[in-house]
Amino acid sequence: MGLQCAYTPHYVLKVFPYPATVTAAQFAVGTVLVILMWRSNIYKRPKITGAQLIAILPMAVVHTLGNLFTNMSLGKVSVSFTHTIKAMEPFFSVALSAMFLGEVPSIGILSSLLPIVGGVGLASMTEVSFNWAGFWSAMASNLTNQSRNVLSKKFMVKKEESLDNITLFSVITIMSFILSAPVSILMEGVKFTPSILQSVGLNVNQVYTRSFIAALCFHAYQQVAYMLLQRVSPVTHSVGNCVKRVGVIVTSVLFFGTPVSPINSLGFKNHLD
Repeated sequence: MGLQCAYTPHYVLKVFPYPATVTAAQFAVGTVLVILMWRSNIYKRPKITGAQLIAILPMAVVHTLGNLFTNMSLGKVSVSFTHTIKAMEPFFSVALSAMFLGEVPSIGILSSLLPIVGGVGLASMTEVSFNWAGFWSAMASNLTNQSRNVLSKKFMVKKEESLDNITLFSVITIMSFILSAPVSILMEGVKFTPSILQSVGLNVNQVYTRSFIAALCFHAYQQVAYMLLQRVSPVTHSVGNCVKRVGVIVTSVLFFGTPVSPINSLGFKNHLD
């Protein structure tokens, strides 16, 4: 599922270069899934207070930005390079956990981050698809996604405000859609209608199908990530997430035929080890 999430948006963004619209569409599908879940009583619809909504809003903002930046990066560079940069998530998680949760990292954790930073640097040096927009978008997604994880973990441990992981992620998804929809229209206009897609020579069914699959995978992956986050620390969560990136990077290189130089390969190996 993680692999499909990784490269399906890349497919769409290469022919439909509107990351804000794609991001809003992903949140729209997630919102429909949440509403169907509540209406069918698969999961009980929660009673959310105004105070809880105010507390959740910052998480929804960084969640929206994190996924927007990820899609921006996937549209600019290769899947393998985006996920190589996103392998720096533990670095941001350690820093943010220290700031907001008071979790001081051990020397062992800090030393383990050095190969990751070095590997990203080596991989960046010879990445064929490298450009600064893709690089900084991926870095920004690291900062915003890990901010979301740390803020969510802080919210989860507050007994007076806490919600279970499914409810919390469901509310964040709906709020993110409300935030992203007007932003996508302001940034990119209305670009997803069949007539517009046909006017630029795109296969409407293919774009819609791949976008829908990407959105389903995106929602399922993020929900599972929240289930894990409730049980472990943000640092452990981000380190575990790096394991997924091994498969994403390797399969995307093979699937898309991305050229990999010896130095590039050394960089991948250095930070994945």
